[in-house]
Amino acid sequence: MPPTVDAFYHLARMTLVKDESLFDRYDQAFGEFYRKIEAALPDSKEIPLDWMIKDFQKNLSPEEKAAIEKHGWDKLMELFKERLEEQQKRHAGGNKWIGTGGSSPFGHGGYHPEGIRLGGPSAGHRTAVKVWDKREFRDYDDQQELGTRNFKMALRRLRRFAREGIADELDLKETIRHTAKNAGLLDIKMAAERKNTVKVLMLLDVGGSMDDHIAMVEELFSAARSEFKHLDVYYFHNCPYETLWKHNHRRHHERVATWDVIRRYNDDWRLILVGDATMSPYEIMAPGGSVEHYNKETGVVWLQRLLAQWPKAIWLNPEPKPMWQYRQSIGMIEHIMQERMYSVSLSGLEEGMRYLSK
Repeated sequence: MPPTVDAFYHLARMTLVKDESLFDRYDQAFGEFYRKIEAALPDSKEIPLDWMIKDFQKNLSPEEKAAIEKHGWDKLMELFKERLEEQQKRHAGGNKWIGTGGSSPFGHGGYHPEGIRLGGPSAGHRTAVKVWDKREFRDYDDQQELGTRNFKMALRRLRRFAREGIADELDLKETIRHTAKNAGLLDIKMAAERKNTVKVLMLLDVGGSMDDHIAMVEELFSAARSEFKHLDVYYFHNCPYETLWKHNHRRHHERVATWDVIRRYNDDWRLILVGDATMSPYEIMAPGGSVEHYNKETGVVWLQRLLAQWPKAIWLNPEPKPMWQYRQSIGMIEHIMQERMYSVSLSGLEEGMRYLSK
């Protein structure tokens, strides 16, 4: 069988791409490559052998369907070529001829459950068996923003298991070992459940420009709740100052002194700040720079105190990374964080978790 574009696609991907997070970018590059080749090919009635279809669901007779089932691909291609020879003019609509806007298995711009697209753009149904720009691996791209499931997978890199609590779980390995030592008499051993013992203190920026990232931060918060047994969360606006709060609807009435938070959690905890770091530079560097109250001490002073208490600290920024260079405050916060600011993408979150797990 002669080589096909489909086979070349898979061979090149297997040879060139070593990380599945790059599959989507490979698909885009291959699509650009293939479209250039496709444009250079002469018009022909020859049928590319890498295009496949299972059956003609609407317009084949029972005899033709039986022939396809008996003879497979060769019979299908024979019928297709016969139809191509029979057709002498352009056809639009309908369910038999090769044309546009119809339900025939061949053509473009129409609809068929498993058709072959011949020239022209897809109608958007994504029903052709082979469409090079389908991009099935888009979710793997490590530059894509994350959903709750991918948040959970990335956060699991920050794990440190230990057995705690009542011994109520069968320890199979120890049971086998002690039974063998006991001359084959069953000696059941129990153990406490293994749990992730990592402790995470999360400070979330709310309000203002963070309103654009509410859905993403909610997904991150939900994933963190499910992954970490020890998770405490406080809120701030733009930059941490002398107070934080636990409930946004009570933020003006029930605040917690930041000094109390610093004293409450020892350096075993990991600190994760989440915010877009988009604010006036005065909010970071100047007393009284806060937009909500008069702060006697600057934001940078409080950030430095947080880093001194929790050396294992990172800042997660939901703002797309290409935009960081246009926000002076982002560069300032990133510098204060000793370059430990990470984007909310698969690669960024995994890099941040890798740092915290050291």
